[in-house]
Amino acid sequence: MKTRTWDRGGRGTLSFTELGFGTAPIAGLYREVLEEESDATFAAAWEVGIRYYDTAPLYGLGLSETRLNRALRGKEGFVVSSKVGRILKPASPETRDGIGKWFGVPNRREVYDYSYDGTLRSLEFTLERTGLDRIDVVYAHDLDIFNHGTVAALQARLDEFMAGGYRALLELRDQGVIRAFGAGVNEWQPAQWLTERGDFDIFLLAGRYTLLEQEALTSFLPLCTQRGIGVVVGGPYNSGVLATGARPGAFYNYDPAPDWVLAKVARIEAICTEHGVRLVDAAFQFPLCHPAVVSVIPGGVGPDQVQANARAAGAVIPGALWAALKSEGLLREDAPVEVP
Repeated sequence: MKTRTWDRGGRGTLSFTELGFGTAPIAGLYREVLEEESDATFAAAWEVGIRYYDTAPLYGLGLSETRLNRALRGKEGFVVSSKVGRILKPASPETRDGIGKWFGVPNRREVYDYSYDGTLRSLEFTLERTGLDRIDVVYAHDLDIFNHGTVAALQARLDEFMAGGYRALLELRDQGVIRAFGAGVNEWQPAQWLTERGDFDIFLLAGRYTLLEQEALTSFLPLCTQRGIGVVVGGPYNSGVLATGARPGAFYNYDPAPDWVLAKVARIEAICTEHGVRLVDAAFQFPLCHPAVVSVIPGGVGPDQVQANARAAGAVIPGALWAALKSEGLLREDAPVEVP
């Protein structure tokens, strides 16, 4: 498995496998996942060489972190990222969060908390659930309109984080408790806002730098390159449509894909077919062409999906495909298309 090394400001290096493992699906996202299936998925991920694992308290309301505990126990040579911004509280089965989204998970409710104390408590709980003595990368989770609903609500959370959680993460990094920190978001604009106001290391950007969407190239990704900030790309298949193709029932941004997405994906897939390339392979490889990107983390449940992702990670894309996509206006002209 190919790796990329991140090093910023002489704080030491972190080695990310180009294919990382996003742990939300194995924590009961959209359907219950039994322990046996989770264990088999993690075993397959380790077997194909994945050494970067991303988790969060939100995923399965703590279940992702406890399952990662089982998966990594006794192993070495891995990088783990988790997130802060939510505290999990006990709840009854009827009042727990995530009903209809998370299945077979603990009865807990989530409380947003980006404060100084909330950040420290969140990380302490994460260390307990994962059984680890360190978390390499910590992301402030979901500082975006997608989760907070309005510009005003998001701004209040951003201000809360910069006044509290940001200070906590700075101290933890200075003390060597964590190696790096940033934010895990569904929109590039808040990530740029943060970058312009603080000293951040790595961002996890979900679904916003893909074959379908490259607006982050306008200002955010160049800023990351300028400052030596790493980017982990989540959601490289835009919730599935870039893996399945423009098929009935395909998903985009966690919802059924709208007509414009299906039409654009159909055009991209047709050009991929002309060049003998699977759509999913091109979708995985495209973000890796950007010099700021350190890893791509699609989700997956079961050894078959892990191996499918590994196949995409090993694919070689001919330059003629990228040129054709650009000539048809399906890819931005300024999008990097050569592996750094």
